[in-house]
Amino acid sequence: MTSSPNSPEGAWVLEATIRTAPAADPQWQEQLDRLRPIASYDQQTQTWHTRLGTLNLAGLQLLQTLFDTARVHGTEVCLTPVVVPAYWDGPVFTREPDVAALLEAQADQGRPLGQLPLP
Repeated sequence: MTSSPNSPEGAWVLEATIRTAPAADPQWQEQLDRLRPIASYDQQTQTWHTRLGTLNLAGLQLLQTLFDTARVHGTEVCLTPVVVPAYWDGPVFTREPDVAALLEAQADQGRPLGQLPLP
């Protein structure tokens, strides 16, 4: 499911876009403390972003942190498969039909966070 950064066309990474939830100061700081180690803040869009190219232990821990932050603080997390950025030097997913189709189906509106559609 993963390949090297110099993989053929069709390689992709999973991009997480995180929108923080309004909160009182202690909860706000806790929310930021959870996101800072794993994501970058984009001042222009006022969102946090992170990418991953493999579902190894570190990738699963990153996703778990995102889902825990959403559950505890109400952040909004959107996962989108994207073309590998030119600067990316980490692992990438390949266009295996089953995995790609499953993740691209994430655009379904109204599905609970973290719930994937059934095949």
